[in-house]
Amino acid sequence: MGLLDDLKGKAQQVIGGNEQAIKDGIEKAGDFVDTKTGGKHADKIDAVQRGASDFVDKANDRPDTAPVADQPPVAGEPRAAGEPPVTGEPRQPGL
Repeated sequence: MGLLDDLKGKAQQVIGGNEQAIKDGIEKAGDFVDTKTGGKHADKIDAVQRGASDFVDKANDRPDTAPVADQPPVAGEPRAAGEPPVTGEPRQPGL
């Protein structure tokens, strides 16, 4: 599991069941920054708020990638006995 997958898993655990409270906090924090900057960066702040809220909405969705068992094999990686070679991978001599 990669670092990003690990972080996403931890975020999902934290977010679980608290989506609305977190989104309210994102909104309040963005509004606070917007007032402190005098609206000078409102478009950027709104974009960050939307992105963070979208992340919260998607955090408990299914992962973007298929489970390892459903992914196609990668050339050069070991295969289980009897599996055909991956396209572009040379066959072993004598087979």
